[in-house]
Amino acid sequence: MGKRIIQQRRGKGSPTYRAKKKTFSIKVAYPSVEGIGKIIDIIHSSAHNAPLAKIKVDGKIFYNIAPLYVYKGQTIEIGQNAKPEVGNILPLANIPVGADIFNIEILPNDGGKLARASAAKVIKKENDGVTVLLPSKKEKKFPLLARATVGIPAGVGRTEKPFVKAGNKWYKMKAKGKLYPRTSAVKMNVVDHPFGSGRGKHKKHKIAHWNAPPGAKVGLIRPKRTGRKKK
Repeated sequence: MGKRIIQQRRGKGSPTYRAKKKTFSIKVAYPSVEGIGKIIDIIHSSAHNAPLAKIKVDGKIFYNIAPLYVYKGQTIEIGQNAKPEVGNILPLANIPVGADIFNIEILPNDGGKLARASAAKVIKKENDGVTVLLPSKKEKKFPLLARATVGIPAGVGRTEKPFVKAGNKWYKMKAKGKLYPRTSAVKMNVVDHPFGSGRGKHKKHKIAHWNAPPGAKVGLIRPKRTGRKKK
């Protein structure tokens, strides 16, 4: 009798592959109000790669990625009248070219979606939008009223320090509900994965059907096209 492969076991939703509820209980998002806020506390969240700042503004509390060099009790400005200083939240149209920013909104008032653990940079401002150089080194144009935080996120050098021990990496992945260690599919037995066995790395390339179950959804998943591109 066969057994469920890893995708099926994870997709089942058992406690084995599930992170604790409190891990993702904090939501990082900008408030809908403007004004002067105060950093109440700087906290650690296992679900995020950077420390979080607990901020109170106009009687409401929200969480944002903590910028580098901010401290507990510091005041920050939020809104169109805010100065482009570290920790302040303001529209991209009011941020000068060359400034470091993070937690960028894709659309105005969506709360911040991009560059949440590494810094981006404003490189060009036009009448129809602001062009930003993202941490991936790709350029993207955003609406003028999309907001961002000025500065560099704290913990930005997290990738420069190695885990050193596999145990440290295991606990980190477990806190986020991630699969670790990850075994290459072609190194598995044939009962564990469709790419398994075969005496060596010889993938069985196939196009998975769009509604295939987790155990069969491997290889080219719903590809727009297949084969080599014609020049």
